[in-house]
Order: sequence, then C-alpha cells, then structure tokens
Amino acid sequence: MPTFLAILAAALFFLWPALVNGYPLLFNDTGGLLATALEPTMGLDKPWVYGPFLLLLHGRTTLWLAAVGQALLLSHVLWLAAKAVRPWTPLQHCVFCAALALSTAAPWFASQIMPDIFAPVVVLCVFALAWPERLTGAERGWLAALGTLAVAVHLAHLVVAAACLMLAFVVRRRAPPRAALPLGAALAMLLVSNAVGHGVLGISPFGSVFLLARLVSDGPARAVVDARCPAAGWHLCAWKGRLTTDSDAFLWSPDGPSWLWEPGIPILGGIQYTPVHLAPEAGQVVRATVLAHPAEVAAAMALNTARQLARVDLGDALGADYLDLAVLPQLERYFPASEVARYRAALQTRSRLRDVSAPLLWPQRAALLAGLAATLGALVRWRREPGLAALALLTLGGLLANAFATGALSGPHDRYQARIAWLLLVPPLLWLMPPAFAGRPRRVASPPCPSGEGRGGPAPS
Repeated sequence: MPTFLAILAAALFFLWPALVNGYPLLFNDTGGLLATALEPTMGLDKPWVYGPFLLLLHGRTTLWLAAVGQALLLSHVLWLAAKAVRPWTPLQHCVFCAALALSTAAPWFASQIMPDIFAPVVVLCVFALAWPERLTGAERGWLAALGTLAVAVHLAHLVVAAACLMLAFVVRRRAPPRAALPLGAALAMLLVSNAVGHGVLGISPFGSVFLLARLVSDGPARAVVDARCPAAGWHLCAWKGRLTTDSDAFLWSPDGPSWLWEPGIPILGGIQYTPVHLAPEAGQVVRATVLAHPAEVAAAMALNTARQLARVDLGDALGADYLDLAVLPQLERYFPASEVARYRAALQTRSRLRDVSAPLLWPQRAALLAGLAATLGALVRWRREPGLAALALLTLGGLLANAFATGALSGPHDRYQARIAWLLLVPPLLWLMPPAFAGRPRRVASPPCPSGEGRGGPAPS
C-alpha cells in the first residue's frame, strides 16, 4: 500500500501543469490522434497505436482520464527504473518525483495529450529490462508491455529504442534478451497495423515523403530536382526552381507539392493528390539525392541533429495554434458538452498559458545544463554503481538518438527534444538522493565461490 500511494502521489505531481491550465494540455496533432480511434481512418505519419490507447483511457468521457493515465505510467516506470539502480522506498520516490516535477519539463509532457511523454519512457524501459536484477518477474513483464507501447506510439521512438538497446548490449554483453522485446514487438505491431490499415507491409509506408521534405528544405533534393527535370518526369518537376525551403510548408501547405497536381491549379473532378500518392516518387528522389550528394546529406543531418540537441524549450507545446480547427471538432462530435466547456475555459485555449507559465519555466534550462554535467560525472562511477552509470549512458544515447530521429529525419522543433531532455536530471537525482531514505539492505549469504574467484564473486557486468 505505501508503494501504491507513493506512485499515485507522484503522478499527481506530474499533473500540475494541467491543473494550472484547467484542462489537459493539447497540441494541434491531438485531434488527428483522437480521430485514428474515433473514426475509420489511419494517419499518414501516425502509427495506429496512440489513438486506440487514448480511447481505452478516456472512453469518450473526458481527456482528464488520459492525462491521469499517462502520469501514472510515468510515475511507475520511474519507480521501477530507480529500483533497478538501488534500494528504493516510497518516501524516496515522492521526493525524487517532486524534484523532477518542479525543475523539468516532465510534467508538461505528462499532462499533454500527445505520445511525446513516451520518448523518455522508452529509455527507462530498455534500461530496467537490461539491468533487471532487483525487479520481480511481474515487473519485468509489465516493463516489456509498457516498453512495446512506448516504442510503437511514435516512429522516432524506434530509433531511440534501437540506440539504447545497442548500448545496453555493448556495455553488458550478457544483457537479458528480454530487453529487446519492446523493439521487436513494436516492429511487429507496426507491420501488422500498416498491412491492415494501409495495405502496405512496412514500418512507415509514407515515411519517404517526410524525409524528402527534410532533404528539400536542406537543399540537396532541390538540386537534384533542378538538375533532372523535366527529363525525369517527376510530379515535383512542376515545382522546379521554386520548391520551398520550409519542410512544414512542403508537407502541409494546401498549394504545395504534397497536395496538388500542379502549382496554382486547384483540385478538379474530386481527385485529391496527397502524400500517399507522392510516396513512391519520394522514395526515388530520396535515393537519387543520397547517391548524388552523400556528403551534403550527411552534413545536413549532422547539423540538424546538433540544432535539435540545443532546442530544449517547450516552445510550440503551449500555444493555442489550430486547436479550434484540429481538436475542437473531435471533442464536439464524440465527447459530452461538459468536456467542450472545460476545453473552452482552459488557459491554453484562451492563449493565456504561455504568459502564465513563463515564470515557471525559466529554471529549466539551467537545470538541464547542471544535469548534463552531473550525468557525465555519473559515468565514472561504473565500478562502484554500474546501474547508475548504465542509466546515465543510456540517457545520453537516448537523447542523441532522439535528436537524430527528429532533427535530421524530420526537422528541428522545440518540443521534440524538450520531451526527453529532462531525463538528464534522473541519474544525478538518484546519485544525490540521501542514502538514509533507502533503508538498510538485507544481508544475503554468499554462495560458495568457485576456485580462483574472490569472495564477492565476479564483478557485476
């Protein structure tokens, strides 16, 4: 019971931004994610995972249930990750999570109806499954299931999981194979859902369009289109010499190449050109670009990864942009009128959340810088506390992988890195937590030592 109460209390800490706002935080993509479970549709760039997960939580009643569910999951996975590092108590957990809730962006993403909060959950699950000695069998099974969900809800999380898993197996060659379960199960889930929903057996059937948008914005793909058109016969040839340098405009502008047959010509006869139609050609242009300009593509990816690493502010996660257009229709169609009233009364909906939250956010960048230095310092404790050092290593690897998957393959945005950068505070807080909270570990009789080994047995891997 004390453990349950501590996890519940910590979840409430992570909900304080929603309580200040008067409603769970939203993003313009929230509406499309809700629609994937409420309507017979699948998003072009959104796996059919997070929408059904939300439906299980909110049941068409209120999004508060979804926010509470996310906060509980975050609190519990932090409990298990901390327990995997060292002995852990309910009081310790409350102090630990209160510190994270007050000094980092974690509560802002736990309170937001978006899959972003699952990016750090991926790192924590892979770590705890790779260093599971302090965990029970039931806890390991739960982590495998939660990790599968966390990896599958966003395509970028596949890269984060793969990077963390690679690091785990490099530094711990005898890491339990179950650490790979979340990534493997998530890949299978995506293959099946795309085969059923899109008729394509693939992980990201239309991912080539989003990568093309990035290459167009960076320049190499524009050079290829200009050099090979009109002879190539591509749809993009109609935009030769005037392709946008804004990847978002390339993807979403109603008069851009992803949505029209030709620039300036409206859709006629009910025929709509979408990224689905562009995907086969996008794959061809991406391949041609990489082959023709490999150095330029690599340099642009490295630069965008570095830019993404530095963008750790909440930024676009707090505004009311397009919420009435993208989210409100879903609430009005599928939720009670009381839910719509709560939405309209929220600070974010009335464009007041940024101003109210500004004084609460300024310490976060300083905390991240201190956390980075302390996390790097935790690496030197490998012999003394291998679990803590491993968590620090996977945290750094997860942050770099997330910056690459979002910045290099999609484009740098504030919320992409802010959603996971707060993990930099986790290893230092565990390191600095007063030992008195942890209690006194039980003495366990040492088994007989094989010949040639010390009394303590082989060093932990």
